[in-house]
Amino acid sequence: MNTPNCNPYQSALLGLAVGDALGVPVEFESRARRRLDPVVTMRGYGTHNQPPGTWSDDASLTFCLAESISRCKADAIDMQDLSRRFINWLDSGYWTPHGRAFDVGVATRAAIGQLRAGIEPEQAGGKKEYDNGNGALMRILPLVFHPLWQAATSADRQRLTHRVCSITHGHTRSTLACYLYLEVAWGLLQGLNPVQAHARLRREIPIMLIPVLAKEIEHFATVLDEHLILIPQQLIQSTGYVVHTLEAALWCLLRGEWYADTVLAAVNLGDDNDTTGAVTGGLAGLNHGIDNIPVEWQDTLVRRADIIMLADQLAHACTLVQKR
Repeated sequence: MNTPNCNPYQSALLGLAVGDALGVPVEFESRARRRLDPVVTMRGYGTHNQPPGTWSDDASLTFCLAESISRCKADAIDMQDLSRRFINWLDSGYWTPHGRAFDVGVATRAAIGQLRAGIEPEQAGGKKEYDNGNGALMRILPLVFHPLWQAATSADRQRLTHRVCSITHGHTRSTLACYLYLEVAWGLLQGLNPVQAHARLRREIPIMLIPVLAKEIEHFATVLDEHLILIPQQLIQSTGYVVHTLEAALWCLLRGEWYADTVLAAVNLGDDNDTTGAVTGGLAGLNHGIDNIPVEWQDTLVRRADIIMLADQLAHACTLVQKR
């Protein structure tokens, strides 16, 4: 159900953070466990022993990117600025819910180590096939608001996505996953409903891929399946592999009627619960709007006022450029 959304910035950031927070207490728990004890609302402690409403690295790094975008020039992405924010997150608790990073992926930690050592940001992320975790996908959503991304050709969007992706994940498969995700988000921003946004993705995007990404398209057959919505749950995987996370998020988005049932479906898939919840939650927020995110979940969310302020900063920076 695509509804008018007067504040997509708040809807996207809060939608992502709420999905993340729903999954944090049950991260790494199996789908079988979720069937016995499904997540139905905010809960606390569990896997990471964090209070209810606590979000993880997924939201933290999303907020780092959003803040970096809000402070950089309209015609550029400041990768050094983004690099410093990522390092400060891990080392000093910048943009964390309670002052310290309690969850970080192996590839992201390794990449930040590279950044600390002075490696150029676009060379920091791992480039091996086994480096295709979902750590770039989980944080990429704010890029869709950047004036440079919105004004770019398809090819330039892909290259820009790779720049921002490669700071932690340098393999082109991760880039393609992020790019496909952003194009779905772009469709939602243009007023398409999820089915329409997915149809546009299947119809328009593959034929416009630059060669280095086109060679990865075979791995996204399920993502681009016109019958994705009909695939039974047992065939949808929810591991930390970037392709699985994108598949699961789009599957949940296509099947959901409201924000709540969409993100709960994602979290209850099990395994990488918080990231599946976050990636799904960002799109569900864009699709359904902030008013459709349950108030009690928003009220429980840690640093909600700060997230709203960040979303407003991002909106001001991006809309100011568009008015010039």
